[in-house]
Amino acid sequence: MSDLRILSDAHIPELPNRYNGKVRENYDLPDGSRVIIATDRLSAFDVILTAIPFKGEVLTQTARYWFEETADICPNHVRSYPDPNVVIGTRLDILPVEIVVRGYLAGTTSTSILTKYRKGERDMYGITLPDGLRDNEKLPAPIITPTSKAFDGGHDEPLSGQEILEQGLLTAEQWETVSRYALALFARGQARAAERGLILVDTKYEFGTDKDGRIVLADEIHTPDSSRYWIAESYEKSFAEGGRPASFDKDFVRAWVTERCDPYKDAIPEIPRDLVEQTSKVYIQAYEQITGKTFTPDLSGATVLERIRENLRPYFA
Repeated sequence: MSDLRILSDAHIPELPNRYNGKVRENYDLPDGSRVIIATDRLSAFDVILTAIPFKGEVLTQTARYWFEETADICPNHVRSYPDPNVVIGTRLDILPVEIVVRGYLAGTTSTSILTKYRKGERDMYGITLPDGLRDNEKLPAPIITPTSKAFDGGHDEPLSGQEILEQGLLTAEQWETVSRYALALFARGQARAAERGLILVDTKYEFGTDKDGRIVLADEIHTPDSSRYWIAESYEKSFAEGGRPASFDKDFVRAWVTERCDPYKDAIPEIPRDLVEQTSKVYIQAYEQITGKTFTPDLSGATVLERIRENLRPYFA
């Protein structure tokens, strides 16, 4: 894979008010819109590990599919797509609560319900789970497990609906609205995924408010980076055997790194090219199975950045 087709940086000096995130680069325009460019950077352990060919394009186009599939449920931030890696969105004030919806007792992080359940916790996020659930079992009904959104690089903390209101993070009306939107989005996502032979296990949503105070869906939706998908045909056998169902497992790179160093303390070795290309294939496979479409990368322009610059020329000051 030519390095010319990898977007590791998206600095465009002609665009104003740059904010450089770990994966996306953002530019705020005077008209109240935001240019969001998805790079190919892969972030883990609070650092950029490498860049994965076509990752940014895959994530942008997967989110586009879902934004269009769910536009009847709630408003979203999308204004236009001038380039396969770029969305022009309405600039929002992001709400300080991240909404995670879970349909199964699954997960590996400290805030996941499976981790907490294994420790004996039954009351979490303002919800009481029954005894006797097994790893990866389907929950009686999808639940919302919100966390505080750490804007300053801190850690997200679990919240209940009551804590959200008591801390003044959201108003009662806002909490009711984002909860209703999130459950409806998740139901649509699960239904569409089932048609593709997939199980949408859990996902996260970010919401913000526009200048009129209206709650709007932001960021990305139902992508392999924001959601957990299992391959449906693998579920029954894996669950019966106590194993984890097959998934779009993008953790090759993380596993490779942790086998060789402590990524929080040591210098991280260079990621091998074959591992990078394998991860790229997983992202493309995920896009194709999730959307039912064939992924055809945009190979115009001498480089990805040159193509993006040309497509964004109308937005230059």
